Amino acid sequence: MFKVIQPQTAADFATYHQLRYQQLRQPWGQPQGSELDELEGQSVHRMVVDAEGRVVAVGRFHKTDCFNAQIRFMAVAENYRGKGLGKLMLTALEQVAIEQGVNTIALNARELALPFYQAMAYQILAPAHTLYGTVKHFAMQKHLPAYSAEHLSWLTELKHGWHQTIPVSKHMLIHPASYNGEQFTVCADRAKNINLHNTMFAGSIYTLATLTGWGWVHLLVRSEHLKGDIVLADADICYHKPLHGQPMAKVFKDDTAGKIKVLAKGRKAYVQVQVNVYDGDRIVATFNGKYVVIPEVNDK
Repeated sequence: MFKVIQPQTAADFATYHQLRYQQLRQPWGQPQGSELDELEGQSVHRMVVDAEGRVVAVGRFHKTDCFNAQIRFMAVAENYRGKGLGKLMLTALEQVAIEQGVNTIALNARELALPFYQAMAYQILAPAHTLYGTVKHFAMQKHLPAYSAEHLSWLTELKHGWHQTIPVSKHMLIHPASYNGEQFTVCADRAKNINLHNTMFAGSIYTLATLTGWGWVHLLVRSEHLKGDIVLADADICYHKPLHGQPMAKVFKDDTAGKIKVLAKGRKAYVQVQVNVYDGDRIVATFNGKYVVIPEVNDK
């Protein structure tokens, strides 16, 4: 039995990186450490383990901007090939990418792996680099589906509303990225929000988190076919780590408390929302906000 998990501990990452090295670098005489790059801390990492917990396949992706990502370092242990683990890994990475609002995912495939990626609906764009003078690579990409046309229209409407009424959201290029009723993801443009340390401004993180919470409440109200004015009543944020990569904030339904349906009775709705801000897999800030939804006044 195989399952996909996210490496969490130092021991997890040691075995994760070891398999990457053994399959992708060691056969070409490369030194230990060559299997790492500068984007490790900004990436989404997954690995497949067997029933005994052995790591048998690995893969990762990093976002290159709000709606695009690149897969790298896909590898399956030699004695586990032919068991569908490459497909299992790739599907898991694509699912996380969809949750993050990625529209197009790219990769550079080794020549021997082209049939596999083509079977997974990736298209060849052009020859890419040749690794170590012998291993030819080809640039490939795949367009990922959105959750639903209706939810996509809600996100487009929300983005236009933000950019028209909240100027800072347009300057920061904040975009609602994905929504499926259970979770909501919002991204921002990295280049518009970095400080002199080449990390995201604390103020930009706060703004991203605040709007993500506001947007989640808006979507809750919209899904119940209700209306109201949403205001932030109280909030606090804890910054855990610097954000080096592509900014992303996320809300889960399970991290929300409050009753939206009281709006239908003309009463204010109070909603408590937790928003996590991510750098790849890592949570770099946690925001807790209390929002009040004020019901529309009927003038009749």
